Amino acid sequence: MSETEPLSRPTPPPAVSAIADPAPLGLAGFAMTTLVLSCFNAGFIDKSAEAVVLPLALFYGGLAQLLAGMWEFRKGNTFGATAFASFGAFWLAYYALVKSALPSMSMAGASNTNHAVGLFLLAWAIFTAYMTVAALRQSKAVLSVFVALTLTFAFLSAGAFANSTDMTKVGGWLGLVTAALAWYTSFAGVTAATFGRPVLPTFPPK
Repeated sequence: MSETEPLSRPTPPPAVSAIADPAPLGLAGFAMTTLVLSCFNAGFIDKSAEAVVLPLALFYGGLAQLLAGMWEFRKGNTFGATAFASFGAFWLAYYALVKSALPSMSMAGASNTNHAVGLFLLAWAIFTAYMTVAALRQSKAVLSVFVALTLTFAFLSAGAFANSTDMTKVGGWLGLVTAALAWYTSFAGVTAATFGRPVLPTFPPK
């Protein structure tokens, strides 16, 4: 061995796998699908064409958001993973509800379909409400999305239980507000990443 040769060579540090922030994708998928559905719930477009929501619910609000949730797990973000994976599953469940469950109940002559839909929406209102508590430790932008979404589910659930068009329309308007807030938060995340600095304020927790 040469006198100048070191006894041991330094071990190179392990390569760090950088994962892009999946939150803007998840928020965008949620926002777009919510916006389109809420236009029908608010009464802007006749519900006979509501099936146009289904492709978005399956691929963008559903699959893309579910993947965003899986990437949040990889980043170690429990809140983001739970939120995106759950709401991705919500849109997939909505697709199955409209495509399969409701037609089956209609063929079976079920008389309480509106109560079943109300229960479905109520369960999501409860989930969103406790996620809103967790969102108190997130940015104000994220918190605003969860507050608006909790109200949206609450009014849509009440509208379904009571078979009330007016309550459903209120839920539709709240859904539009929710979509706008989610898109804002997504846009803030994308521009912060691409510009290398915050462009829009999200008001992080102190």
